[in-house]
Amino acid sequence: MRRTLPSLSVALLSTVLLAACGGGGGEDTANLTPQQGGTLVYATGDDEPACLDPQTRGNVPQALLGSQFLESLFYQDEKGEIQPWLASAWKVSEDGKAWTVDVRQDVKFSDGTPLNAEAVKVNIDRVLNPDTQSTTGRLALSKVDKVEVTGEYTAVIHLLQPDGALLESLSQVWLPIESPTALKRSNEENCLSPVGTGPFKIESWTKQDNVTLARNDSYSTPPPGASHTGPAYLDKIVWRFVPDGTTRFAALQSGQVNVVDVLEPQNAVAAKNIPTLGTLIASRPGEPVEIKLNTGRAPFDDAKVREAFFSAVDVAGALKSVYLGTVEQAKSPLSSATRYRADTVKQAYDPDAANQLLDEAGWTAKDADGIRSKDGKALTVVLPYAATIPLEPGFYEQVQATAKKVGFDVKLQPLETAKWWVANNDWEYDALPIYYTKNSADVLRITSLSSANTATTVGGYHSGNTALKSPELDALLEKAGESTDDTERADLYKQAQELLSNGYYVLPVYDQQTRLGYETKVKGLRLLPSLSMPTFYDAWIND
Repeated sequence: MRRTLPSLSVALLSTVLLAACGGGGGEDTANLTPQQGGTLVYATGDDEPACLDPQTRGNVPQALLGSQFLESLFYQDEKGEIQPWLASAWKVSEDGKAWTVDVRQDVKFSDGTPLNAEAVKVNIDRVLNPDTQSTTGRLALSKVDKVEVTGEYTAVIHLLQPDGALLESLSQVWLPIESPTALKRSNEENCLSPVGTGPFKIESWTKQDNVTLARNDSYSTPPPGASHTGPAYLDKIVWRFVPDGTTRFAALQSGQVNVVDVLEPQNAVAAKNIPTLGTLIASRPGEPVEIKLNTGRAPFDDAKVREAFFSAVDVAGALKSVYLGTVEQAKSPLSSATRYRADTVKQAYDPDAANQLLDEAGWTAKDADGIRSKDGKALTVVLPYAATIPLEPGFYEQVQATAKKVGFDVKLQPLETAKWWVANNDWEYDALPIYYTKNSADVLRITSLSSANTATTVGGYHSGNTALKSPELDALLEKAGESTDDTERADLYKQAQELLSNGYYVLPVYDQQTRLGYETKVKGLRLLPSLSMPTFYDAWIND
Protein backbone atom coordinates (compact mmCIF):
# COMPACT_ATOMS: atom_id res chain seq x y z
CA MET A 1 0.00 0.00 0.00
CA ARG A 2 1.57 3.26 -1.15
CA ARG A 3 0.20 6.29 0.53
CA THR A 4 0.81 9.65 2.01
CA LEU A 5 -0.23 10.79 5.44
CA PRO A 6 -3.89 11.75 5.81
CA SER A 7 -4.67 15.11 4.31
CA LEU A 8 -5.95 17.88 6.52
CA SER A 9 -8.79 20.27 6.12
CA VAL A 10 -6.94 22.94 8.06
CA ALA A 11 -3.94 24.43 6.32
CA LEU A 12 -0.82 23.95 8.36
CA LEU A 13 0.69 27.23 7.39
CA SER A 14 -2.42 29.39 7.32
CA THR A 15 -0.77 31.86 9.66
CA VAL A 16 2.76 31.56 8.36
CA LEU A 17 3.01 34.54 6.08
CA LEU A 18 2.47 37.45 8.38
CA ALA A 19 3.87 40.15 6.17
CA ALA A 20 5.18 40.38 2.68
CA CYS A 21 5.53 43.78 1.09
CA GLY A 22 7.57 45.28 -1.67
CA GLY A 23 9.05 43.05 -4.35
CA GLY A 24 10.71 39.67 -4.17
CA GLY A 25 9.10 37.38 -1.61
CA GLY A 26 5.44 36.84 -2.31
CA GLU A 27 5.58 39.09 -5.40
CA ASP A 28 4.08 38.05 -8.72
CA THR A 29 7.09 37.74 -11.02
CA ALA A 30 5.19 36.03 -13.84
CA ASN A 31 5.83 38.90 -16.27
CA LEU A 32 9.53 39.16 -15.51
CA THR A 33 12.32 37.21 -17.15
CA PRO A 34 14.76 35.81 -14.57
CA GLN A 35 18.34 36.95 -15.01
CA GLN A 36 21.12 34.40 -14.82
CA GLY A 37 24.25 34.96 -12.77
CA GLY A 38 25.34 37.36 -10.07
CA THR A 39 26.22 37.07 -6.41
CA LEU A 40 23.68 37.56 -3.63
CA VAL A 41 24.97 38.74 -0.26
CA TYR A 42 23.02 37.54 2.79
CA ALA A 43 23.71 38.93 6.27
CA THR A 44 22.59 36.77 9.16
CA GLY A 45 22.11 37.79 12.77
CA ASP A 46 22.08 34.22 13.99
CA ASP A 47 25.17 32.71 15.53
CA GLU A 48 27.87 31.39 13.22
CA PRO A 49 27.59 27.58 13.36
CA ALA A 50 30.49 25.68 14.85
CA CYS A 51 29.82 23.03 12.20
CA LEU A 52 28.03 23.42 8.86
CA ASP A 53 26.63 19.87 8.97
CA PRO A 54 23.14 19.93 10.58
CA GLN A 55 23.41 16.23 11.37
CA THR A 56 25.91 17.28 14.03
CA ARG A 57 24.11 19.05 16.86
CA GLY A 58 21.23 20.56 14.86
CA ASN A 59 20.25 24.21 15.24
CA VAL A 60 18.57 27.03 13.33
CA PRO A 61 21.78 28.67 11.97
CA GLN A 62 22.75 25.31 10.44
CA ALA A 63 19.24 24.92 9.03
CA LEU A 64 19.30 28.37 7.40
CA LEU A 65 22.55 27.63 5.60
CA GLY A 66 21.93 23.93 5.04
CA SER A 67 18.66 24.61 3.21
CA GLN A 68 20.75 25.99 0.34
CA PHE A 69 22.86 22.86 -0.27
CA LEU A 70 21.14 19.91 1.45
CA GLU A 71 17.84 18.14 0.76
CA SER A 72 15.72 15.53 2.52
CA LEU A 73 13.79 12.44 1.53
CA PHE A 74 10.42 14.14 1.94
CA TYR A 75 8.91 17.59 1.56
CA GLN A 76 6.13 18.99 3.75
CA ASP A 77 3.96 21.42 1.81
CA GLU A 78 1.92 24.45 2.89
CA LYS A 79 -0.99 22.22 3.90
CA GLY A 80 1.20 20.01 6.05
CA GLU A 81 0.98 17.14 3.59
CA ILE A 82 3.98 14.98 2.82
CA GLN A 83 5.32 14.88 -0.73
CA PRO A 84 8.29 13.01 -2.20
CA TRP A 85 11.58 14.82 -2.70
CA LEU A 86 14.61 12.55 -2.82
CA ALA A 87 12.21 9.69 -2.09
CA SER A 88 9.94 8.52 -4.91
CA ALA A 89 7.47 6.29 -3.01
CA TRP A 90 6.82 4.81 0.42
CA LYS A 91 4.56 2.45 2.30
CA VAL A 92 4.05 1.46 5.92
CA SER A 93 3.49 -2.04 7.32
CA GLU A 94 0.21 -3.01 8.95
CA ASP A 95 1.75 -2.83 12.44
CA GLY A 96 3.24 0.61 11.69
CA LYS A 97 6.75 -0.54 12.59
CA ALA A 98 8.35 -0.74 9.13
CA TRP A 99 8.47 1.98 6.48
CA THR A 100 9.63 0.95 3.00
CA VAL A 101 11.12 3.91 1.13
CA ASP A 102 12.10 4.02 -2.55
CA VAL A 103 14.53 6.75 -3.60
CA ARG A 104 14.85 8.45 -6.99
CA GLN A 105 17.15 6.74 -9.47
CA ASP A 106 18.31 9.85 -11.33
CA VAL A 107 20.03 11.87 -8.62
CA LYS A 108 23.67 12.57 -7.88
CA PHE A 109 25.23 14.48 -5.02
CA SER A 110 27.27 17.56 -5.93
CA ASP A 111 30.46 15.46 -5.64
CA GLY A 112 29.15 13.05 -8.30
CA THR A 113 28.19 10.22 -5.93
CA PRO A 114 24.89 8.61 -7.01
CA LEU A 115 21.91 8.54 -4.63
CA ASN A 116 20.75 5.04 -3.66
CA ALA A 117 19.25 3.12 -0.73
CA GLU A 118 22.66 2.60 0.85
CA ALA A 119 22.96 6.38 1.15
CA VAL A 120 19.75 6.42 3.20
CA LYS A 121 21.09 3.75 5.54
CA VAL A 122 24.47 5.48 5.90
CA ASN A 123 22.85 8.79 6.80
CA ILE A 124 20.31 7.46 9.33
CA ASP A 125 22.91 5.19 10.92
CA ARG A 126 25.22 8.18 11.22
CA VAL A 127 22.61 10.37 12.93
CA LEU A 128 21.89 7.62 15.45
CA ASN A 129 25.60 7.08 16.14
CA PRO A 130 26.50 9.01 19.35
CA ASP A 131 29.89 9.86 17.81
CA THR A 132 28.12 12.16 15.34
CA GLN A 133 26.92 14.27 18.28
CA SER A 134 23.50 14.81 16.77
CA THR A 135 20.85 16.30 19.03
CA THR A 136 17.87 17.47 16.94
CA GLY A 137 18.08 14.71 14.35
CA ARG A 138 18.77 11.96 16.85
CA LEU A 139 15.87 12.96 19.09
CA ALA A 140 13.55 12.98 16.05
CA LEU A 141 14.64 9.44 15.13
CA SER A 142 14.56 8.00 18.64
CA LYS A 143 12.06 5.30 17.59
CA VAL A 144 14.24 4.00 14.74
CA ASP A 145 15.74 0.56 15.36
CA LYS A 146 17.67 -0.01 12.13
CA VAL A 147 17.67 0.54 8.38
CA GLU A 148 17.73 -2.41 5.99
CA VAL A 149 18.71 -2.09 2.32
CA THR A 150 16.46 -4.43 0.32
CA GLY A 151 17.27 -3.20 -3.18
CA GLU A 152 19.51 -0.76 -5.04
CA TYR A 153 16.95 1.99 -4.50
CA THR A 154 14.80 0.56 -1.68
CA ALA A 155 15.39 0.79 2.06
CA VAL A 156 13.22 -0.35 4.98
CA ILE A 157 13.25 1.74 8.17
CA HIS A 158 12.45 -0.57 11.08
CA LEU A 159 11.01 1.07 14.23
CA LEU A 160 10.98 0.06 17.87
CA GLN A 161 7.40 1.36 18.04
CA PRO A 162 5.06 3.07 15.55
CA ASP A 163 5.94 6.67 14.74
CA GLY A 164 3.20 8.78 13.14
CA ALA A 165 5.61 11.69 12.81
CA LEU A 166 8.42 9.81 11.03
CA LEU A 167 7.89 11.33 7.58
CA GLU A 168 7.50 14.78 9.11
CA SER A 169 10.86 14.30 10.83
CA LEU A 170 12.45 13.12 7.58
CA SER A 171 11.26 16.35 5.93
CA GLN A 172 13.54 18.46 8.11
CA VAL A 173 16.90 19.82 7.02
CA TRP A 174 18.39 18.41 10.23
CA LEU A 175 17.90 14.98 8.64
CA PRO A 176 19.31 15.54 5.13
CA ILE A 177 20.70 12.85 2.88
CA GLU A 178 24.39 13.63 2.44
CA SER A 179 26.94 12.09 0.11
CA PRO A 180 28.14 8.73 1.54
CA THR A 181 31.49 9.41 -0.11
CA ALA A 182 31.87 12.68 1.78
CA LEU A 183 30.71 11.05 5.01
CA LYS A 184 33.72 8.72 4.90
CA ARG A 185 35.74 11.76 5.99
CA SER A 186 36.11 12.60 9.66
CA ASN A 187 33.37 14.55 11.44
CA GLU A 188 35.72 17.54 11.54
CA GLU A 189 36.23 17.49 7.78
CA ASN A 190 32.54 17.03 7.12
CA CYS A 191 31.72 19.96 9.37
CA LEU A 192 33.72 22.22 7.05
CA SER A 193 32.04 21.18 3.81
CA PRO A 194 29.08 18.78 3.99
CA VAL A 195 27.98 17.56 0.55
CA GLY A 196 24.35 17.25 -0.50
CA THR A 197 22.12 17.29 -3.57
CA GLY A 198 21.00 20.93 -3.18
CA PRO A 199 21.15 23.81 -5.69
CA PHE A 200 24.36 25.20 -4.18
CA LYS A 201 27.53 23.73 -2.73
CA ILE A 202 30.06 25.07 -0.26
CA GLU A 203 32.96 26.84 -1.91
CA SER A 204 34.73 28.25 1.16
CA TRP A 205 34.28 29.13 4.82
CA THR A 206 36.15 32.11 6.24
CA LYS A 207 35.38 31.82 9.93
CA GLN A 208 33.96 34.83 11.73
CA ASP A 209 33.25 36.37 8.35
CA ASN A 210 31.37 34.36 5.72
CA VAL A 211 30.51 31.11 4.00
CA THR A 212 30.53 31.30 0.20
CA LEU A 213 28.23 29.01 -1.75
CA ALA A 214 28.62 28.27 -5.48
CA ARG A 215 25.90 27.06 -7.84
CA ASN A 216 25.61 23.29 -8.30
CA ASP A 217 25.53 23.11 -12.10
CA SER A 218 24.35 19.49 -12.11
CA TYR A 219 21.34 20.20 -9.86
CA SER A 220 18.25 18.16 -10.75
CA THR A 221 15.92 17.97 -7.73
CA PRO A 222 13.98 21.23 -7.32
CA PRO A 223 11.50 21.11 -4.46
CA PRO A 224 7.76 20.90 -5.11
CA GLY A 225 6.42 24.37 -5.84
CA ALA A 226 9.63 25.65 -7.44
CA SER A 227 9.15 28.01 -10.38
CA HIS A 228 11.78 26.49 -12.66
CA THR A 229 13.92 23.41 -13.23
CA GLY A 230 17.64 22.97 -13.74
CA PRO A 231 20.41 24.82 -11.89
CA ALA A 232 19.81 27.92 -9.74
CA TYR A 233 19.93 31.37 -11.36
CA LEU A 234 22.53 32.85 -9.01
CA ASP A 235 26.23 32.12 -9.46
CA LYS A 236 27.06 32.50 -5.78
CA ILE A 237 25.73 33.38 -2.34
CA VAL A 238 28.00 35.07 0.20
CA TRP A 239 26.59 34.27 3.66
CA ARG A 240 27.97 36.91 6.02
CA PHE A 241 27.83 36.80 9.82
CA VAL A 242 26.78 40.24 11.10
CA PRO A 243 25.55 39.93 14.70
CA ASP A 244 24.60 43.59 15.22
CA GLY A 245 21.08 44.33 14.00
CA THR A 246 21.67 48.02 13.36
CA THR A 247 24.75 47.24 11.26
CA ARG A 248 22.84 44.61 9.26
CA PHE A 249 19.99 46.97 8.46
CA ALA A 250 22.37 49.80 7.54
CA ALA A 251 24.17 47.43 5.16
CA LEU A 252 20.82 46.54 3.58
CA GLN A 253 19.85 50.18 3.17
CA SER A 254 23.20 51.05 1.57
CA GLY A 255 23.11 48.08 -0.81
CA GLN A 256 26.13 46.32 0.68
CA VAL A 257 23.96 43.25 1.27
CA ASN A 258 20.83 42.08 -0.53
CA VAL A 259 19.03 40.17 2.24
CA VAL A 260 19.19 40.25 6.05
CA ASP A 261 17.56 38.03 8.66
CA VAL A 262 16.64 38.47 12.33
CA LEU A 263 15.09 41.77 11.23
CA GLU A 264 14.56 43.84 14.36
CA PRO A 265 11.06 45.22 15.06
CA GLN A 266 11.91 48.88 14.48
CA ASN A 267 13.65 48.01 11.22
CA ALA A 268 10.68 45.95 10.04
CA VAL A 269 8.51 49.04 10.58
CA ALA A 270 11.07 51.33 8.90
CA ALA A 271 11.38 49.04 5.86
CA LYS A 272 7.69 49.52 5.06
CA ASN A 273 8.40 53.15 4.23
CA ILE A 274 11.43 52.47 2.02
CA PRO A 275 10.36 51.64 -1.57
CA THR A 276 13.55 49.71 -2.35
CA LEU A 277 13.09 47.32 0.59
CA GLY A 278 10.66 44.55 1.41
CA THR A 279 10.04 42.24 4.34
CA LEU A 280 9.14 38.59 4.54
CA ILE A 281 8.19 37.47 8.04
CA ALA A 282 6.82 34.03 8.82
CA SER A 283 6.14 31.86 11.85
CA ARG A 284 8.18 28.71 12.26
CA PRO A 285 6.54 25.50 13.47
CA GLY A 286 7.31 23.85 16.78
CA GLU A 287 7.23 25.53 20.16
CA PRO A 288 6.99 29.34 20.22
CA VAL A 289 9.47 31.57 21.95
CA GLU A 290 8.48 30.90 25.53
CA ILE A 291 9.59 31.03 29.14
CA LYS A 292 9.75 27.62 30.80
CA LEU A 293 9.49 27.39 34.57
CA ASN A 294 11.73 24.95 36.43
CA THR A 295 9.47 22.85 38.68
CA GLY A 296 12.43 20.96 40.04
CA ARG A 297 13.15 23.55 42.72
CA ALA A 298 11.54 26.42 44.66
CA PRO A 299 9.76 28.67 44.01
CA PHE A 300 8.21 27.11 40.88
CA ASP A 301 7.75 23.68 42.44
CA ASP A 302 4.54 25.28 43.82
CA ALA A 303 1.66 25.51 41.28
CA LYS A 304 0.23 28.63 42.99
CA VAL A 305 3.54 30.46 42.54
CA ARG A 306 3.70 29.46 38.87
CA GLU A 307 0.16 30.74 38.34
CA ALA A 308 1.04 33.92 40.22
CA PHE A 309 4.04 34.49 37.93
CA PHE A 310 1.80 34.12 34.88
CA SER A 311 -0.53 36.81 36.29
CA ALA A 312 2.35 39.05 37.37
CA VAL A 313 3.97 39.35 33.94
CA ASP A 314 2.50 41.77 31.39
CA VAL A 315 3.41 39.85 28.24
CA ALA A 316 1.00 41.71 25.97
CA GLY A 317 2.21 45.10 27.19
CA ALA A 318 5.87 44.17 26.76
CA LEU A 319 5.29 42.87 23.24
CA LYS A 320 3.39 46.00 22.25
CA SER A 321 6.06 48.38 23.47
CA VAL A 322 9.16 46.38 22.45
CA TYR A 323 7.97 44.77 19.21
CA LEU A 324 5.88 47.72 17.99
CA GLY A 325 2.90 45.61 17.00
CA THR A 326 4.93 43.30 14.70
CA VAL A 327 4.21 40.12 16.70
CA GLU A 328 1.19 38.65 18.45
CA GLN A 329 1.15 37.00 21.85
CA ALA A 330 1.23 33.20 21.59
CA LYS A 331 -1.68 31.31 23.14
CA SER A 332 -0.43 27.75 23.02
CA PRO A 333 2.58 25.56 23.83
CA LEU A 334 2.70 25.07 20.02
CA SER A 335 3.43 27.72 17.41
CA SER A 336 0.53 28.86 15.23
CA ALA A 337 2.32 27.24 12.26
CA THR A 338 2.13 23.79 13.87
CA ARG A 339 -0.53 21.24 13.01
CA TYR A 340 -2.80 20.41 15.98
CA ARG A 341 -2.09 23.70 17.74
CA ALA A 342 -4.91 24.63 20.16
CA ASP A 343 -5.32 27.92 22.01
CA THR A 344 -5.14 26.61 25.56
CA VAL A 345 -3.16 29.33 27.36
CA LYS A 346 -5.23 32.12 28.90
CA GLN A 347 -2.49 34.35 30.26
CA ALA A 348 -3.42 37.92 31.25
CA TYR A 349 -1.76 40.56 33.36
CA ASP A 350 -3.62 40.59 36.69
CA PRO A 351 -1.50 41.81 39.63
CA ASP A 352 -4.41 41.49 42.08
CA ALA A 353 -4.76 37.79 41.28
CA ALA A 354 -0.98 37.36 41.53
CA ASN A 355 -0.90 38.98 44.97
CA GLN A 356 -3.73 36.76 46.22
CA LEU A 357 -2.05 33.58 44.93
CA LEU A 358 1.27 34.48 46.56
CA ASP A 359 -0.48 35.21 49.85
CA GLU A 360 -2.19 31.82 49.66
CA ALA A 361 1.17 30.17 48.93
CA GLY A 362 2.64 31.67 52.10
CA TRP A 363 4.90 34.32 50.51
CA THR A 364 3.49 37.03 52.77
CA ALA A 365 6.50 38.86 54.21
CA LYS A 366 7.92 41.83 52.27
CA ASP A 367 11.17 43.79 52.50
CA ALA A 368 11.60 47.52 51.97
CA ASP A 369 11.68 47.04 48.18
CA GLY A 370 8.46 45.03 48.19
CA ILE A 371 10.17 41.70 47.50
CA ARG A 372 8.28 38.89 49.15
CA SER A 373 9.81 36.13 51.26
CA LYS A 374 8.80 32.90 52.95
CA ASP A 375 10.60 31.24 55.85
CA GLY A 376 13.34 33.83 55.47
CA LYS A 377 13.96 33.09 51.78
CA ALA A 378 13.33 35.81 49.17
CA LEU A 379 11.02 35.17 46.21
CA THR A 380 13.84 35.14 43.66
CA VAL A 381 13.57 34.04 40.02
CA VAL A 382 16.86 33.44 38.21
CA LEU A 383 16.38 34.07 34.48
CA PRO A 384 19.45 33.58 32.24
CA TYR A 385 19.14 34.70 28.63
CA ALA A 386 21.29 34.94 25.53
CA ALA A 387 21.09 36.62 22.13
CA THR A 388 20.50 33.24 20.50
CA ILE A 389 16.95 33.35 21.89
CA PRO A 390 14.96 35.92 19.88
CA LEU A 391 13.72 38.08 22.73
CA GLU A 392 14.86 41.68 23.06
CA PRO A 393 16.52 42.81 26.34
CA GLY A 394 13.72 45.33 26.73
CA PHE A 395 11.20 42.49 26.97
CA TYR A 396 13.10 40.87 29.85
CA GLU A 397 13.33 44.22 31.61
CA GLN A 398 9.57 44.66 31.44
CA VAL A 399 9.07 41.14 32.78
CA GLN A 400 11.35 42.05 35.64
CA ALA A 401 9.57 45.35 36.31
CA THR A 402 5.99 44.05 36.27
CA ALA A 403 6.81 40.95 38.32
CA LYS A 404 8.47 43.13 40.96
CA LYS A 405 5.21 44.98 41.52
CA VAL A 406 3.76 41.89 43.18
CA GLY A 407 6.94 40.87 45.00
CA PHE A 408 9.03 38.73 42.58
CA ASP A 409 12.75 39.51 42.42
CA VAL A 410 13.64 38.51 38.85
CA LYS A 411 17.40 38.22 38.50
CA LEU A 412 18.24 38.77 34.83
CA GLN A 413 21.45 37.07 33.70
CA PRO A 414 22.60 38.10 30.19
CA LEU A 415 25.03 35.39 29.04
CA GLU A 416 27.04 34.45 26.00
CA THR A 417 25.46 31.57 24.12
CA ALA A 418 27.91 28.93 25.37
CA LYS A 419 27.42 29.94 29.01
CA TRP A 420 23.65 30.04 28.53
CA TRP A 421 23.78 26.41 27.37
CA VAL A 422 25.78 25.50 30.47
CA ALA A 423 23.12 27.09 32.68
CA ASN A 424 20.47 25.21 30.71
CA ASN A 425 22.20 21.83 30.91
CA ASP A 426 22.96 22.24 34.64
CA TRP A 427 19.39 23.37 35.49
CA GLU A 428 20.79 26.61 36.91
CA TYR A 429 17.64 28.64 36.37
CA ASP A 430 14.12 29.19 37.62
CA ALA A 431 12.79 30.58 34.35
CA LEU A 432 14.36 29.90 30.95
CA PRO A 433 13.54 31.60 27.62
CA ILE A 434 13.79 29.06 24.82
CA TYR A 435 12.15 27.74 21.65
CA TYR A 436 12.23 24.51 19.66
CA THR A 437 11.76 24.34 15.90
CA LYS A 438 10.10 21.19 14.52
CA ASN A 439 7.49 20.73 11.83
CA SER A 440 5.24 18.56 13.98
CA ALA A 441 3.32 18.51 17.25
CA ASP A 442 5.65 15.62 18.03
CA VAL A 443 7.90 18.36 19.37
CA LEU A 444 5.95 18.00 22.65
CA ARG A 445 7.15 14.40 22.95
CA ILE A 446 10.72 15.60 22.60
CA THR A 447 10.45 18.43 25.13
CA SER A 448 7.78 17.34 27.62
CA LEU A 449 8.04 13.60 28.28
CA SER A 450 9.35 12.80 31.75
CA SER A 451 12.37 11.17 30.10
CA ALA A 452 13.23 14.49 28.41
CA ASN A 453 14.55 15.76 31.75
CA THR A 454 17.42 13.31 31.59
CA ALA A 455 20.49 14.18 29.55
CA THR A 456 20.74 11.77 26.66
CA THR A 457 22.89 13.62 24.17
CA VAL A 458 26.17 15.49 24.04
CA GLY A 459 27.29 17.99 26.65
CA GLY A 460 24.65 17.08 29.21
CA TYR A 461 21.92 18.43 26.92
CA HIS A 462 18.38 17.57 27.96
CA SER A 463 15.44 18.51 25.75
CA GLY A 464 13.10 19.01 28.73
CA ASN A 465 13.25 22.32 30.58
CA THR A 466 10.43 22.23 33.15
CA ALA A 467 11.51 19.11 35.12
CA LEU A 468 7.87 18.04 34.86
CA LYS A 469 7.27 14.32 35.42
CA SER A 470 3.67 13.50 34.54
CA PRO A 471 2.56 9.92 33.76
CA GLU A 472 -0.70 11.34 32.38
CA LEU A 473 1.13 13.62 29.94
CA ASP A 474 3.56 10.84 29.00
CA ALA A 475 0.63 8.56 28.10
CA LEU A 476 -1.01 11.23 25.94
CA LEU A 477 2.16 12.04 24.03
CA GLU A 478 3.20 8.42 23.55
CA LYS A 479 -0.24 7.52 22.18
CA ALA A 480 -0.33 10.60 19.93
CA GLY A 481 3.14 9.78 18.63
CA GLU A 482 2.12 6.28 17.60
CA SER A 483 -1.10 7.28 15.87
CA THR A 484 -1.52 8.04 12.17
CA ASP A 485 -5.22 8.86 12.62
CA ASP A 486 -5.66 12.56 12.11
CA THR A 487 -8.68 12.98 14.39
CA GLU A 488 -7.09 10.96 17.17
CA ARG A 489 -3.82 12.86 16.96
CA ALA A 490 -5.62 16.21 17.10
CA ASP A 491 -7.57 15.18 20.21
CA LEU A 492 -4.56 13.74 22.04
CA TYR A 493 -2.33 16.72 21.29
CA LYS A 494 -5.10 19.09 22.43
CA GLN A 495 -5.32 17.24 25.74
CA ALA A 496 -1.55 17.47 26.11
CA GLN A 497 -1.58 21.22 25.46
CA GLU A 498 -4.38 21.68 28.00
CA LEU A 499 -2.42 19.76 30.63
CA LEU A 500 0.68 21.88 30.05
CA SER A 501 -1.35 25.09 30.11
CA ASN A 502 -3.41 24.25 33.19
CA GLY A 503 -0.23 23.44 35.13
CA TYR A 504 1.41 26.81 34.32
CA TYR A 505 4.65 25.16 33.24
CA VAL A 506 5.26 27.08 30.02
CA LEU A 507 4.58 30.77 29.37
CA PRO A 508 4.32 31.28 25.58
CA VAL A 509 5.48 34.68 24.34
CA TYR A 510 5.26 34.82 20.53
CA ASP A 511 5.81 32.57 17.54
CA GLN A 512 9.42 32.01 16.65
CA GLN A 513 9.87 33.58 13.23
CA THR A 514 11.97 33.86 10.13
CA ARG A 515 12.27 37.64 9.72
CA LEU A 516 13.81 38.74 6.43
CA GLY A 517 14.46 42.18 5.00
CA TYR A 518 15.53 42.35 1.36
CA GLU A 519 16.16 44.64 -1.57
CA THR A 520 13.18 44.62 -3.92
CA LYS A 521 15.49 43.89 -6.83
CA VAL A 522 15.84 40.39 -5.36
CA LYS A 523 13.17 38.31 -7.05
CA GLY A 524 12.00 34.76 -6.46
CA LEU A 525 12.81 34.65 -2.78
CA ARG A 526 10.56 32.20 -0.92
CA LEU A 527 10.42 30.07 2.20
CA LEU A 528 10.42 26.28 2.31
CA PRO A 529 7.16 25.52 4.14
CA SER A 530 8.32 22.71 6.41
CA LEU A 531 10.41 24.97 8.68
CA SER A 532 9.94 28.41 7.03
CA MET A 533 13.60 28.50 5.99
CA PRO A 534 14.51 30.72 3.00
CA THR A 535 15.55 29.12 -0.28
CA PHE A 536 17.47 30.92 -3.01
CA TYR A 537 16.97 28.29 -5.70
CA ASP A 538 14.45 30.45 -7.60
CA ALA A 539 16.06 33.75 -6.56
CA TRP A 540 17.64 36.19 -9.01
CA ILE A 541 18.72 39.82 -9.01
CA ASN A 542 16.88 42.25 -11.26
CA ASP A 543 19.68 44.69 -12.09
